[in-house]
Amino acid sequence: MDADDADRYRAPALDKGLDILELLAGVEEGLTQAEISKRLDRSPNEFYRMLDRLVRRGYVTKLEGDRFTLSLKLFGLSQLHAPTRRLASFATPLMRDLAQRTKQANHLVVFDRGSAVVIAQHEAPDYWGISIRVGSHISLFDTGSGHVLLAFRSEEERAMMIAEHVRSRDGIPPGEDFHERLGQIRERGYEMMASAQTAGVYNLSAPILGPDGRCIAALTCPYIALVNAPGAPDIGQTIIMLQKTASELSLLAGSDVKRPA
Repeated sequence: MDADDADRYRAPALDKGLDILELLAGVEEGLTQAEISKRLDRSPNEFYRMLDRLVRRGYVTKLEGDRFTLSLKLFGLSQLHAPTRRLASFATPLMRDLAQRTKQANHLVVFDRGSAVVIAQHEAPDYWGISIRVGSHISLFDTGSGHVLLAFRSEEERAMMIAEHVRSRDGIPPGEDFHERLGQIRERGYEMMASAQTAGVYNLSAPILGPDGRCIAALTCPYIALVNAPGAPDIGQTIIMLQKTASELSLLAGSDVKRPA
């Protein structure tokens, strides 16, 4: 679509509403109408009616001090997306069992519009564990989940995913070493890497494969060594359990992948 077509199909009111939602999504404490107007470089009067409609429809909540923040309505709508909802539903009991057996937390991640997104998670059964909030957007380049999502896709799909991720974050494409690592992950069937975000944590991640053999999600365990936890599996045993659970989910998704011994 060229510039003329883009102008022809403009919807200014819709653009205003989307601008507000995207702005509020990145501000946890909320913003006043004046602050919204300043950040979007428009007059306050332009947003009064739009904010009123967003509040009445339940997408935005008005807080004390006349501050506006996102409600949970958009999150709820995202959970209605059938494939994601079904995958999370199938995964929940298996993730619970995995957490019980490994004594570690785990989470499920999919690729969506340039990011790796956490769609389900299960806490560690005891006191200690590393959990990631459902709905979190994480990097493709420096997380175990991101590596697995990329490693088990075709070269063409991988290139498109990387390009979209770079655009969404104004980032820099990874070098040749990164692609070599993805090949190694694909060959061994899982990723194990020191967390780039938290010291002492190892990201263990395995693919959930669809009927065509493509990775539709990554099952990840942020592994921490547990002290004074008799019988807790070590990192090698945890990897085996993680792979088995990922294989079981792959079978539920229609893949003919074989389970690890």
